[in-house]
This record gives sequence, structure tokens and C-alpha cells, in this order.
Amino acid sequence: MVHAYRNNGYNIVLDVNSGSVHVVDDVVYDLVPVIEDKLKAYHGTAAALEADKEGDEDFQKLFNEVMQMEAISSNYSPEDIGEAISEILELRASEVLYTDDVYENYVDDFQNRETVVKALCLNIAHDCNLRCKYCFADEGEYHGRRALMTEEVGKKALDFLVANSGSRRNLEVDFFGGEPLMNWEVVKKIVEYGRSIEKEHDKNFRFTITTNGTLLNDEILEYVNKEMGNIVLSIDGRKEVHDFMRPKRGGQGSYDEIVPKFQKVAESRHQLRYFVRGTFTHNNLDFSEDVKHLVELGFKQISVEPVVAKPEDWYSLKDEDIPKLCDEYDKLARYYIERRKEGKGFNFFHFNIDLEGGPCVAKRLSGCGSGCEYLGVTPWGDLYPCHQFVGNEDFIMGNVYDGITRPDLREMFKKSNVYSRPECEKCFARYYCSGGCAANAYNFNGDINTTYKHGCELQRKRIECAIMIKAALAEEEG
Repeated sequence: MVHAYRNNGYNIVLDVNSGSVHVVDDVVYDLVPVIEDKLKAYHGTAAALEADKEGDEDFQKLFNEVMQMEAISSNYSPEDIGEAISEILELRASEVLYTDDVYENYVDDFQNRETVVKALCLNIAHDCNLRCKYCFADEGEYHGRRALMTEEVGKKALDFLVANSGSRRNLEVDFFGGEPLMNWEVVKKIVEYGRSIEKEHDKNFRFTITTNGTLLNDEILEYVNKEMGNIVLSIDGRKEVHDFMRPKRGGQGSYDEIVPKFQKVAESRHQLRYFVRGTFTHNNLDFSEDVKHLVELGFKQISVEPVVAKPEDWYSLKDEDIPKLCDEYDKLARYYIERRKEGKGFNFFHFNIDLEGGPCVAKRLSGCGSGCEYLGVTPWGDLYPCHQFVGNEDFIMGNVYDGITRPDLREMFKKSNVYSRPECEKCFARYYCSGGCAANAYNFNGDINTTYKHGCELQRKRIECAIMIKAALAEEEG
């Protein structure tokens, strides 16, 4: 499978199965899908062709058929067409174009793999001091009751993680909410417990905390900088956007209070190991302006993501919003390149892409590993496939005291991958998004082995922009 597209003046051809990216001229761009179809007609698969140079029988057959296509022959000379066909066939012979799917034969072994738990999301506080209008956690309650995790539950969660992590040394623990700083003393006790058992079990806990920043102070920041590998700071961008969507309980805005604190966090961590993380909605379809605003505030690690909401919610994304949002990603990509060229670059989470190494096969096929390698923990110790399933009791997998009591749920998530989702079969983005979010698929379709339509459309656009950025920066450096 190949995916050919134009973006920002670049003709880009992505060979999906190998991950190879080619920036090509117009004639090669126009011929790549034509040649793919022709070769499949000859041999059943584009990769089966043996000819790769002029004079070979298949080459001549290709050339003659292409020359009979008026849409091609009227735009390019026979010499250009012949040269382009030769170039395309050379790429095929080098196994960087029209390659076979190397992962499909691996999927049975992958589904039957022995899994270990690598990460926990601790819902340390089912409570919040903000009233964000789009909050999937129901103002911190997760459609249940307000509660704060106890020290005992937190320690049991770490014990469960150690016991189920096999030989894996690095273990991830995210303090989440609600607002985690409403239970700060317990956060510290859990971290201290984790540090006390690391050496004994040959483990290394990497802690992260996600906060709205209203309770952040110098003492907390000093501790976070010492003990936590990452901190996620929630802010939606421009003041009017942020304050409208993320007010306090009394309706007051929170922007003026948190911005100086977040700037201090970024500088204290030397512009590394943090993210300012925002959400855009139907209310701010021009979200690229919010990203620019965050850049202008001095932040260099930025993630602004689309809201996931019920169709009837007034702030949810609509079908008619998608073209506008795709244009916004294009604008943002151009801005990203301009800043990099000026020596004022920043990191936008969804433009991060590795074209050389990339994630391992398991990651490419299954993504975050929710339900088997990554679990969410409630304040009272119930285990869920991830934090976004919390509150749906059909997905309680067990608890930190008894472990996994629903192995059938674990197996269901373990077998969910890009090959279990029919929509992924013909999608060029499948090895980058790994099939998308299981929680979003379930919440919109009632089945984790489906996809979330708007999420897929925007993910495809982000990947196209990310690859184009790589091409543009490589050209600049070269």
C-alpha cells in the first residue's frame, strides 16, 4: 500500500508497510498509484515484479500502457515517463516501495504474547476545584462519588505493579484526577513508598503528575522537579478560550492565576520534561491561534488536542468542522517550520514522528496497551483498562488487593490491534496511530475493535503534516 499526497508544495509518497517516505517530482507522483495498480493486475501484488530496468518485458508493457493513458502522456514526455517508471521500479527493487505487509504474519504471536503491566494511572483524586465544561471525568467524580485515594490503596497499587511487571525495570505511574494536588500529601507518601522498594525489586519508578495548576506552589514544584520525570499542565490557550471552558466553581477564570506558575515550571525544568496540554472544541476551531499563544508565552513543549464529546454536546466537533480543523493543522505546520528555521522552535506533541526507528512492533500494532500493559486505578483500588473507562462498571478488571479477576477483559484488550479493526485495513495511518483509542471506539460504537471517526480524520491529517515537516526541515538542513 502507498499513500501519496501533496502538502505545502511537497509531493510525498509514503510506503505504508515499510514506512519509507519519498519526496518526488510531479511525474513520479502521478505515476506511483498508476504503476501500483498495473503491477497488481500483472502479478497479484505490486511487490512481485522482477523487472527493474528498461528493456525488460514487464517494463516495456508498463511503458506502453502508461503511454496510452492520455492524462499522463499529454502532460509528460516519453523520456520523462520512462525515467519515472525506472525510478519507481528501482525503489520497488530496493524494498522501499510497494512492499508487503511484514506485520500481518506476526499478529498471531503478538496476540498470544505474555504481557506484563508497565504503567498505572492512579486516579488520586475523584474531585476537582475547576468546572471544565468538557470534562470526561464529570467534574472529577467519574460519574460516581467524590473520593480521595488513601495511602494504603496507593501503596497496594505499586505492589500490584511490581508483582505484575515481570522483568521490566522501568515502570510508569501517573497521578491523575480530578485534580491530584487536592490529595498532595498522599501523592508524596506514594512516591516515597515507591522509592523505598525500588532497590529491593530492581525497579525504577517514573512518576508523572497532571494538574490544572491552581494549587501549585514553590514547595510542590520543588518536590515535583526532584521526584517526577514529567508534569502535564492543563491550559487551553488564549485567555478568553481558557477561562470560558475551564472556570472555577464560582465561574471565575483560572488563566491569570496559572500562567505565571506554568511559566515558572517550564523554566525550572529547562524547557524539558513537561507539557502544557490543551483541548480545542467547536468553540475554538481556530485552535492554531491557541498554540501560537502558548508559544508566545514561552512554552516549548505543547500538546493541544481535539475534544472527545457526545454528538449532542454543544462543544463537540461536527462533521462540518473537520475541513476547517485540517486547514488549522496545515497553518500550524507552516508556523512550526518557520519557528524552527528562525531558531525559535518548539515541540508540538502531535507532530512528533520517527521515520527512522520508530516504535516497536507491539506498539505499532496495539498503541498504549490499555487493558493489559496499562491500567487505571480508582481511589478505592478498582482496576480499569484505563482512566477513560473508569465509572463503567462493566470494565472493572479487578482490584489492587486481589489482582486481575476478569482475565477475559484482559484478553479482549490484548487481542485488540490494527488487524482486529476493519476500518484500519485500508488506512495509511494504521502503524502510526495503532488503531486509535479503545475508549473512544467503545464510547462511540460500543466496541473497542472499531474506530472513532473524527479522531481518525484528524490523526491522518496530523501524520501528513508531521511527515511534510520532516521533508521541509531535511531540505533546509541539506
